[in-house]
Amino acid sequence: MLQPPYKGTLSRCGLEIRAHCLKLRSPVLHTQSLSTTHTQSRREAASMNRESVNEMISTAETPLLWVGAFTVACLTLWLLYRLLTGFRIWILGNGQLLTPRLGRWAVVTGATDGIGKSYAEELARRGFAMMLISRSQEKLNDVARSLEEQFKVETRTIAVDFGKLDIYSKIEEGLANLEIGVLVNNVGVSYPYPEYYLHIPDLENFITNLINVNMTSVCQMTRLVLPKMVERSKGVILNISSASGMYPVPLLTVYSATKAFVDFFSRGLHEEYRRQGIIIQSVLPFFVATKMTRIRKPTLDKPTPERYVAAELNTVGLQSQTNGYFPHAVMGWVTTRLVPSSIVIFLGARMNRLQRTGYLTRRKLREQKNGANLKTE
Repeated sequence: MLQPPYKGTLSRCGLEIRAHCLKLRSPVLHTQSLSTTHTQSRREAASMNRESVNEMISTAETPLLWVGAFTVACLTLWLLYRLLTGFRIWILGNGQLLTPRLGRWAVVTGATDGIGKSYAEELARRGFAMMLISRSQEKLNDVARSLEEQFKVETRTIAVDFGKLDIYSKIEEGLANLEIGVLVNNVGVSYPYPEYYLHIPDLENFITNLINVNMTSVCQMTRLVLPKMVERSKGVILNISSASGMYPVPLLTVYSATKAFVDFFSRGLHEEYRRQGIIIQSVLPFFVATKMTRIRKPTLDKPTPERYVAAELNTVGLQSQTNGYFPHAVMGWVTTRLVPSSIVIFLGARMNRLQRTGYLTRRKLREQKNGANLKTE
């Protein structure tokens, strides 16, 4: 049987098309093969990376555990130390240190009011003979008489104005031949009200007086008393600074700066002479209910001078720098360690601006009232 003439041709065409299709499919299959190989490689690499990371973590796990344990142990020991130190200072105290065994006499400057008067009373109660130094002879006589009657101790007085510089020869004569065990540099003055520096009335004399009373008196009284203490290798000097010296206080800027000086002077001098048996302590109270602060009603954080002094004397020999009273110590920690200084300064400035505004408003009302009364008369 004869085949159609085109059958062989069709067969050849089919073979050629099939071969061509195979050629076209070959790159696709090759690409798929490469993709599969690449995916497997990535999976193997990822698996190796995980194994490597796990191995590194396993290797570092033990050292990290030791570091963590060491850190926790250090924090625990630090906290325990702070708690024990706080208990030693604020609960047990060191009240038995200040006795006439240090020296028969105690000297207190600014002794007729507030904290100074309370120091004089407490030291007299402990048996010290008292040398009282202040500006008003009348007030000095009253305090001296009260101490003699109440505590049966000998008292002497020197009336001088610490705003002047020619007073120290008189003080030196009065202290001659006295065995002084304790010096309390308490005398100080502040602003009549918070004020901007250039607006302070009689600024030149104000600066001179503030520096002489708050700074020069501390240096000069220490100069007069310290040499004999060093000779006997015992003695205590308490320099009354202020919490205002812990950071700048705007609108009380000069006062704040003078109290910062007292703090630095005291701590530096303590390091110089502590190995010779001398204790020099910087005392930085916050508000105490005194005439200077114009606080009439005492509270937990604003104690009476008597309460403050009783607490502060328990810290002598335990702290070279102290806020003197536990609530004040908490306030000092918060304002110097916890809160940024910029915020403390800002809040201090805001508070003092409000006080300044209130004072000037009241003064203006008084002047208007006085003017009206004069017109009526």
